[in-house]
Order: sequence, then C-alpha cells, then structure tokens
Amino acid sequence: MAKNFIEELTWRGMIHDSMPGVEEHLLEKMRSAYVGIDPTADSLHIGHLVSVMMLRHFQRAGHKPYALLGGATGMIGDPSGKSQERNLLNEQELQHNQDAIKTQLSRFLAFDTTDENAAVLVNNYDWMKNFSFLEFIRDVGKHITVNYMMAKDSVKKRLTGENAEGMSFTEFSYQLVQGNDFLHLYKNNEVSIQMGGSDQWGNITTGTELVRRVESGKAFAVTCPLITKADGTKFGKTEGGNIWLDAERTSPYQFYQYWLNTSDEDAEKFIKIFTFLSKVEIEELVASHQEAPHQRQLQKKLAEEVTIMVHSEEALKTAITASNILFGKSTEEDLRSLSAKDFLAVFEGITQATLTRAELKEGVGIIDALSAKTGFLESNGAARRELKGNAISVNKTKVKEDLILTEDHLISDQFILLGKGKKTNYLIIVS
Repeated sequence: MAKNFIEELTWRGMIHDSMPGVEEHLLEKMRSAYVGIDPTADSLHIGHLVSVMMLRHFQRAGHKPYALLGGATGMIGDPSGKSQERNLLNEQELQHNQDAIKTQLSRFLAFDTTDENAAVLVNNYDWMKNFSFLEFIRDVGKHITVNYMMAKDSVKKRLTGENAEGMSFTEFSYQLVQGNDFLHLYKNNEVSIQMGGSDQWGNITTGTELVRRVESGKAFAVTCPLITKADGTKFGKTEGGNIWLDAERTSPYQFYQYWLNTSDEDAEKFIKIFTFLSKVEIEELVASHQEAPHQRQLQKKLAEEVTIMVHSEEALKTAITASNILFGKSTEEDLRSLSAKDFLAVFEGITQATLTRAELKEGVGIIDALSAKTGFLESNGAARRELKGNAISVNKTKVKEDLILTEDHLISDQFILLGKGKKTNYLIIVS
C-alpha cells in the first residue's frame, strides 16, 4: 500500500469515529469503501468536499473508492440533522443531477483507468427500482428491530426534540434503505467500509449491522467531523448561500475569495483537510505564516490549492487577476480579461447607475457621467475638481475633463468602471 489511510486521515484531523479493527483490515490488502452522495442538486458544494477528499485519500492509499449517488434515497429524504422533510425529486431531475455530479467527481477520483483500484460510480436506484415493498420488508426489514432503529440519535431528535414534529414512515425507513445499500455493495462488490460525515454514524452502523446479521460479514464505519468555523458561522455558507463547485453557481473568483478570507485558525485546519500538501510542507508553511501573519501565506496557499483542484490553473489566474483589480494595481487589459459574471462578482456592492445604449451612441461627457447622469458626485463642480486633481479614471486609465464616453469604453459590451482616487469605484451599466 502507498500509505496508511487511517494514519494519513488522523494527522489531517479528518477522522471523527472509526470502528475498531478498520486500520488492520485496510493493511491486509486492497479494500473497497464507499461514500453516499445526495443528488438533490446538479452540483456538489464545499460541504461535500470532506467526504470526497476521504475517497481520494483512499484511492491514493491504493484502495478502491466507490461513489454512491442516492438516486433512490434522493426520492425519500434523510432525517439526519434535518428538522423537516425535504422536497422529493423525479427521475428526470435526478438523472440530470447525477450526470453533473459525475463530471465534478472525476476531478478528484480516477474513474477511467485500468488500475485495479479505479474509482466506480454506482446509483442505488439501479437496485432499488425493481425491489418490491414486500421483498424489502421480508429481506431487509426483518433483520433490524424497531428498538434498534428508535435508539438512533437522528430518530430520537426528531421524535423528542424541542420542535419535535414527529417523522413519517418514509423517513423512518431511510436507515434501512441506506443499510441495504451497504449490504448490496458488500455482497456484489466486496465493499466492506462506508465513510461519511459524523451525522451519518447511525445510518452507517445500521448498514454494518445488516451485513453482520444477513451475511455474517465484517463491515466497518469511518466518519469525518462536520467542519465548523472558529467564529461559529457555518462552514461553506455566505450571505449568497452555498459555495458550490459549479463555476456557474459560484464563480472561481468568489470561490477563491472564500478560502482567502478564512481566519488564521481556520486556514491552519482547512489546509490539512482540503489540500494534499504533505505534513512537512504544512508545518513549514504554518511556521512561516506565524512569523509574518499579515502576509496571509496560509490563506493564499489554501485558496490556490483548492481553486486549482476544483477548477483549474487557468481559473486560479483569473481569480487572482480579479482580486488584484479590486485590491491592487491593475490595468484596463485586466478588466477586459474578465467574464461579465466575474466582473459583476468583483464589483458586487459598489455604487451603480445605468445609461441607455442610445445615450452612449451619442456620447456622454465625463462630467455628466460623474454627476448629472448618475449622481456619483454631487455636482459638475465637484466632478471638475476631481478631474483637475487627476483623481478620475475610466476603466483604470486616468482621464481629463474633455473625455467623451462612447461604446468603445464598454467592457463585456455592458460595463464602464469609473474610479475616484485609489479606493472609490462606480459602475455604469448600459441597458
């Protein structure tokens, strides 16, 4: 084996619980493990990344990873950590989501390889769709007692918590359906380990129990901690919602900025979990960062590594260019290199005004563009003063008061960026 999987995950802070004997089990020979992924959206978000990283470490250690898309379970909904039932998806929506997720997973796992430990993608809908209810309660339900199921924390919380609304039979049966996945993969693919977040411990151990009772087999559970931030805010969330891996949902610039803006404490934790840098590299980086924390070396390295892994080197360059536009020296050429989406992401929240295309075709004087047409400055006099002081720029280029704005100044055919001094920006959007 290339590496001791449990040892590697332990120093990275990626193990919350594991069943006794799993390390020895893994050291005997190549083993297979799976992680279940809920396909309720057509993109993973960074909350999924920890369990995906576990699978990648598993493959790097010479073992065989299985990614299980919950096509069937996605039609039910998992009660773990939830206070309400979720919306159920139809087959067509699930298929679309699964195709998109497979594409994303292939950035982390080697599926198309002739190696014995090539990653495999499976969908529990394939073995559940023809499983009749009578067969299910006969072949699966009879092996697990209601007492056993009721003792699970995820069930107890829903039944006895402060805002307990009870739970439907559909959700109550979820742990049996997930347990059956483990049983199916154990019997048909020799999968002996299930991994997931610590909130999945109850569901995973139902699977190990089912394997033991039905097949008299040995199956193991390994969970990772649920990632939290030092300031108590939720990991992977911003005011705009989830941080997605899909560039259309979260631009590479916004993605890069999320990691760049982490606290020192979080950056030290996250760089172990979300990169493949070695222990020595990380220790050196942490020591260097502590000598000059204002340089934010940890955050920069974390943001670079994760952006390249999820997107690409090219996306990282664009993200850095975008960051420099807002916070450092940049040129009109840098502005024009941004997509319209990245441009809006960079200048989100700055003062905006609109001009019509007809106005721009006729030409708009810079004084009018700063005052009468937009209200950026309180008067023509204020605009003249700033222009005389060489404080005004258009698309990062200093201008004089005789400038006429035309369509030639448009970036992405819709924006003109005005600047006052080093820190104040105004955005004209042409409609």
